[in-house]
Amino acid sequence: MTGPAAKAAEAKPKPHPNSRFVARQPILTKEEKVFGYELLFRDGVENYFCPSDAEAASRSTVDTSMLIGLDVLCDGRRAFVNCTRDMLLKDYVTLLPSQQTVVEILESVEVDDLVIAACQRLKESGYMIALDDFLPNDPREKLADLADIIKIDIRRTNEKQRFAMIKRFGPWRSRMLAEKVESRQEFNAACKEGFIYFQGYFFRRPELMTTHEIPANRLNYIRMLEAVSKPELDQRELENLIKSEASICYRLLRYLNSAAFGFNKEIHSVKHALSLLGEREVRRWVRLIATFAAGQDKTPELVLSALVRARFCEVLSSRVQHGDSDLFLLGLLSLMDVILEIPIADIVEKVPIDQETKAVLLGGASRLQPLYRLMLALESGEWQNRSELAKTMRLSESEVTEAHWQAMQWAREVSSG
Repeated sequence: MTGPAAKAAEAKPKPHPNSRFVARQPILTKEEKVFGYELLFRDGVENYFCPSDAEAASRSTVDTSMLIGLDVLCDGRRAFVNCTRDMLLKDYVTLLPSQQTVVEILESVEVDDLVIAACQRLKESGYMIALDDFLPNDPREKLADLADIIKIDIRRTNEKQRFAMIKRFGPWRSRMLAEKVESRQEFNAACKEGFIYFQGYFFRRPELMTTHEIPANRLNYIRMLEAVSKPELDQRELENLIKSEASICYRLLRYLNSAAFGFNKEIHSVKHALSLLGEREVRRWVRLIATFAAGQDKTPELVLSALVRARFCEVLSSRVQHGDSDLFLLGLLSLMDVILEIPIADIVEKVPIDQETKAVLLGGASRLQPLYRLMLALESGEWQNRSELAKTMRLSESEVTEAHWQAMQWAREVSSG
């Protein structure tokens, strides 16, 4: 790992020895911008929370939020924190900053005068209130007037029920959030129904392609990835590709002329810039910038997720069997089809990658499959699945935790630079 951004990220403090795993589920607006994240935590690979252990899970959420910091976990956006009755009554959630925290009241909370009073105190202190998994005739209806956001699971309700709830509790009282939105069609339908916020992985699934012709600018990004993935780097070819994309050319020159490098003279040419970087850093830099440029019209969560995946796989490269496979590229390409809106089969056909990487990206058998599945389980908060995968790969709790921590820190560092 080289480069000033990487060194700065790795210089940051590591998590506490008893650190916990974290997963965050993005909550988006109609414009597909990130409004906030629902935070999910657990203590370790071997100790995942059972559904009945909501109290321990909620306490772990607050503890870990303080340990790591909401600025790292949520990139300055709102943090949705699940709260049990006990956490509400003891004001435990007030350990987190009010301007960044949304108190998400679970469906298991029994509403009485004490709970109502606790919610009123939180509102007066500047916290937002959300009601999780709200259903018709919900026993938490007494809290509706205090709720800023009401979350409705579209899997557990029908269109008629949702229409009635939106009409009754909608924009003039609360902002409605659609949960479990898994496809573009469901997202479009939820927009029409009147939802304001959306939670689910619909934005990571590309719409059905109506043509196989790849737009010229997207093809340029693939060509750049292709050029830096070849065993022998062709500097002239790469120089011409970078020059053909004004935004990438600008990013390269700005990057090298920044204070982080401290060169005595300004760098005005792409050729000079590439010669100064060196082959290893050129490959890394072009992959990163091509990813940023390709995702400039997408939600930032997509690009950030791609960077976290890439760095996570790379950090574990010395601890897992991977042959000649480039694990950083594996993580990066795993979301490139969604970022570019191009079928993954078209991408792996054009980018020269090894057979193991190609197979796992296309859903086939590969020795990289356990790492690929661990990466996805880590991201989505599938505690038991990731626990079993880690054991299969003979990875310890601390190894997986530290790799993910480093990946999050590094991705945040390079994306804010």
